[in-house]
Amino acid sequence: MTSDPPQSSFQVERMDGASAAHAEGAFVLVYAEAFAESPYDKTAQDVEANFRRFRSQVRKATFRAALARSVEGEPIGIAYGYPLSATTGWRDRLSTPVADEVRREDGHRTFGLIELAVRAPWRKQGVARSLHEAILRAATEERVLLNARPDATAAQATYRSWGYRKVGEARPWDGAALHDVMVLAL
Repeated sequence: MTSDPPQSSFQVERMDGASAAHAEGAFVLVYAEAFAESPYDKTAQDVEANFRRFRSQVRKATFRAALARSVEGEPIGIAYGYPLSATTGWRDRLSTPVADEVRREDGHRTFGLIELAVRAPWRKQGVARSLHEAILRAATEERVLLNARPDATAAQATYRSWGYRKVGEARPWDGAALHDVMVLAL
């Protein structure tokens, strides 16, 4: 775990799985608030289900996270993920065909960005970009993959401005809304 230099009104801390597990309450606070908004409309049950997965994900040796806090210490943003395994299931969730080269995974090629969220009062202040940069600093993967809802227009615009491109569509879990599968070359 290392701390990045403070930003103007916030700082970002990079974390491994153990550190993120220890800070789970901060991750829950940001996630629950950010994803309660439309179009996500996450309920308390959705948040609990997400953090059951989180407790498993943080045990991965390759798990990486970043937590942004205000200068007063208030959690304001989160990002986390890990490299996708050679047997990852994301390809099986695609609803549109993609080239074999896009589907290829070897356990080292792709960093899966699982979550990136910033609480509403802190948006448009560089927090998301700082989290994104922190989680990918010193990345050895050749690309990043994420799923984004097409109706999350602000998130979509941000990802595109950072260089992500849509490579397909998928329902990442049973009952999920259709998501755009987006990739950023590193």
